[in-house]
Amino acid sequence: MAEVRKMCQMDRAIVVDMMRRFYNSPALITNGSEEIFASNVDNCLSNSPYVEGFVFTVEEKVIGYGMLAKSFSTEFGSECVWIEDIYIEQEYRGQGIGSMFIQYVKGIYPDKVLRLEAESDNAKAIAAYEKNGFQKLPYMELVLTRR
Repeated sequence: MAEVRKMCQMDRAIVVDMMRRFYNSPALITNGSEEIFASNVDNCLSNSPYVEGFVFTVEEKVIGYGMLAKSFSTEFGSECVWIEDIYIEQEYRGQGIGSMFIQYVKGIYPDKVLRLEAESDNAKAIAAYEKNGFQKLPYMELVLTRR
């Protein structure tokens, strides 16, 4: 049975390796970079008020990770928690681990607006998110990066 726990220093190498695969998959538009991966993990491990990192384990083996980012939504008038990354190793997909993580997040942030993004052609992910109560928003998100 899979479990969720906070990311720790001993997870750094495996999480960065998973990020390389995740960011080079069709699930994301950008490919990321070693600098971004290191920054993501560094911020998760530094107790940043903006980001939290988690790993998914089976019998203590890390089989995936998740990252949350915190903000405020003026649209909803509430603090917001973005589920930024959910990555699960191929052989463990389809076993409800993503849903387990979403339920975990709902439990630790019961009064926050939860948001996430998915590629429009990622039907499996969208179906899983909808099964967990997420609804599609009818607009496009735009970004301006400073890197």
